[in-house]
This record gives sequence, structure tokens and C-alpha cells, in this order.
Amino acid sequence: QVKLVESGGGFVQPGGSLRLSCAVSGTTSDLYAVGWFRQVPGKERESVSCWESSNGKTYYTESVKGRFTLSRDDAQRMVYLEMNSLKAEDTAVYYCAANIPYCSRYVPGYGDWGQGTLVTVSS
Repeated sequence: QVKLVESGGGFVQPGGSLRLSCAVSGTTSDLYAVGWFRQVPGKERESVSCWESSNGKTYYTESVKGRFTLSRDDAQRMVYLEMNSLKAEDTAVYYCAANIPYCSRYVPGYGDWGQGTLVTVSS
């Protein structure tokens, strides 16, 4: 089992930036992926970005490409989501997810989730 703790959410004006952090603890498999998801109340949780160990690739949903960057500090067991040029539609609770061998856009594939961190983009 993997424990995930997100931080870094907050209030930011449109065009601003935030960096979310996800602290990972517990045992991960040789093949694993870490994903960022977001959810707006009343809507389904959607995939934002994901990195997988099998090929070292990072994936992004179309709406955040060029604005968001997923990075990792393996020594500290941290995963980050750098968010730039934020828009009102990026407002959501952001979740870190893991315990899956390969990246997936689908929520049920992930075995462990953090508690979420709220990002509000508003003027």
C-alpha cells in the first residue's frame, strides 16, 4: 500500500502559478505509475497528468498541455505538479494517485489516493 499526501493548493488569480506536491510513502512495485487527477463538485474526477516507470514518460490531458508540468524527486519520494497560466476552469480539488503499474485515465485503476488539495483560480 502507498500513502499519498498532497499539499500546495490555494487561491490564485488567472494567469498565475501554483506548485502542488505529493509526498509518497510505502512500498511501490518495480513497475508503477503516479498520476494527478482533479475533480470539480458534481463532475467526474478527471486525469490531469501521469508518469510511469516502465518507459519514463509523462502524459498530460489536452487542456493542460504546455501549462502543467509533472516532475519527480525520487530521493525525497516527491511528485510535483507545476501549474502555470492558470485559468478559472482549472479550479478543482487535485488528487495524487498511485498503486498502478501503468498510467491510466480511469479512476478505478488506481489503488491509493491522497486526500486532495483545493486549487481556486479566480479574479
